[in-house]
Amino acid sequence: MATKTDDFTPFPIKDQLPGVEYCVSSSPNWPEGIVQGFQHYIVMLGTTVIIPSILVPLMGGGDVQKAEVINTVLFVSGINTLLQSLFGSRLPVVIGASYAYVIPALYITFSYRFTYYLHPHLRFEETMRAIQGALIIASICHMVMGFFGLWRILVRFLTPLSAAPLVILTGVGLVVLAFPQLARCVEIGLPALIILIILSQYLPHLFKCKRSICEQFAVLFTIAIVWAYAEILTAAGAYDKRPDSTQLSCRTDRSGLISASPWVKVPYPLQWGRPSFHGSDAFAMMAASYVAIVETTGSLIAASRFGSATHIPPSVLSRGIGWQGIGVLLNGLFGTATGSTALVENAGLLGLTKVGSRRVVQISAGFMIFFSIFGKFGAVLASIPLPIFAALYCVLFAYVASAGLGLLQFCNLNSFRTKFILGFSIFIGLSVAQYFTEYLFISGRGPVHTRTSAFNVIMQVIFSSAATVGIMAAFLLDCTHSYGHDSVRRDSGRHWWEKFRVYYTDTRTEEFYALPYNLNRFFPSF
Repeated sequence: MATKTDDFTPFPIKDQLPGVEYCVSSSPNWPEGIVQGFQHYIVMLGTTVIIPSILVPLMGGGDVQKAEVINTVLFVSGINTLLQSLFGSRLPVVIGASYAYVIPALYITFSYRFTYYLHPHLRFEETMRAIQGALIIASICHMVMGFFGLWRILVRFLTPLSAAPLVILTGVGLVVLAFPQLARCVEIGLPALIILIILSQYLPHLFKCKRSICEQFAVLFTIAIVWAYAEILTAAGAYDKRPDSTQLSCRTDRSGLISASPWVKVPYPLQWGRPSFHGSDAFAMMAASYVAIVETTGSLIAASRFGSATHIPPSVLSRGIGWQGIGVLLNGLFGTATGSTALVENAGLLGLTKVGSRRVVQISAGFMIFFSIFGKFGAVLASIPLPIFAALYCVLFAYVASAGLGLLQFCNLNSFRTKFILGFSIFIGLSVAQYFTEYLFISGRGPVHTRTSAFNVIMQVIFSSAATVGIMAAFLLDCTHSYGHDSVRRDSGRHWWEKFRVYYTDTRTEEFYALPYNLNRFFPSF
C-alpha cells in the first residue's frame, strides 16, 4: 500500500538536481551521443555567426573575411571546449564567442589611427591585428586570475544567495538577443518558438513515455521544420519586395557565407599577420575579460546543476577560469575578433534535454573543428536565419535563469535580508545594464565620458553586463549586510556549500571534477 504524502511537507533540498538522464560523468550510447553533440553544435552557431557578422563589415572585411573569421571562431571554440572539458572545470560547457568583447572590439575598430587605411582589406587586417594584441594581453590577466587562485579566493565567499542573482542574470541579461531578434522575422521566429515548446514540453507528457525522442531532440526537429518553411517562403518570393532589413533576417539565401567559404582550409595562428599592441586597447579588453569571467562563472554553476553534479568547488572553478584564459590567448593568436566564454545557450540545452554528459559536449567540439575546416558544409548550417536561433534562446536562456532560481532552495526566503539582497541585486543589475546600453545606442557613447577614452570603454563594458552588476551588488551586500548575526549563515545558505569549499571534503567531488589520466597527482586542487 502506497504511503500517503503530506501536501504541506516542504520539498527536500537537493545538492544534486534529480531527474537528469545522464550526469556529467555518464554518457549515452554513441549514436545518441553523436546526435546530441550535433545539437550542441547547431545551438552555438547563432552566437558564432552573429558576432563576426557585426564586427567584420565594420572592420573593412567582406563576405570572404566574414566566412574566414566564422570558421576561425568555430575552430578555436572546438579546441577550447575540449580543453575546458578535459583539463578545466570538467563540466559539459561549450566555450564560444563572447558578446562581452564586442564593445572593446568596436572601440578598436573605430580608433582614429585606422582611418588612414583607405583600402578596406588593409584596414581589416590592421584592425584585426590590434584586436589580437589586446586579446593576448587580456588573456594573461585571465590566466593569472585562474591559475594563481585569485578567483578561487573570491568565489570561496560565494553563497547560494549571492550566486542566485549571478546565474539568473547570466540568462536573463541576454534577453535582447531573444524575442527582439525573433521579432525581426516574426513569421519564422514565432512558429519556431511555439514548435519548440510543444515538442519539448507537451508531447513527452501526451505520449507518457519514459524517454521521449521529441524531448531529447526538440531543437533539431524545430530547426528542421522551420528552416524548411523559411526555404519555401524564400523560394516562393514572399520577401522579394520587402525592406532589406527584413530580407536579411528572413531569407535563407542572404548570408553570403556559402559562396564565400572555402571548401577546405585549416585556420592557423597569426593568419592575419603579427599582432600589434596598444595600451588603451589592452585595458579595454581586460574589462571584457573580467565580464567574461563573471558570466562564465554563472554558466558553470548552471551546468553543474543541470549535469547533476555537486556544487563546483572554488579551486575547480578557478582552474576552469584559468583554462578559459588559455582559450582567450588562442583567440588572440588565431584572430577571432572576440574572446571566449561559456555559452549560456548550451548550458540551457543541458536543462532542456536532461543530458548533462561531458562526452556529448566533447563530441560537439569535434563537429566544430570538422565544419570549420570543411567550410562549405559548415556554411550551409551557418546560413540558418537568425530569428530561428532567437526562438531557441527564448527557451534556453530561461533554463539558465531557472537554475539560478533553483539555488534559492538553500536560502531562507522568509528573511527580509534575503528578500532585499535578492530583489535589489537582480533589479539593479537589469536596470543599470539597460541604462548603459540604451545610452550608448541613443547618443553613440556611454554615460561615462571622461578625457580618457579607454576608461570610458571600461566602464561601459562592465556596467553593460547585468550579471556583472548584479553579482557585485549581491556579493557586497551578502558580505556586509548584518554581518556577524547568528542567522545570516543559515539565511544565505552558506552552510549548505561549506562542505564544497575544499576539494577533498566531499566524497562525490572526485567523481565529477577529477582530472583525467591521474593528473590530480601533479595538479592538485585545494
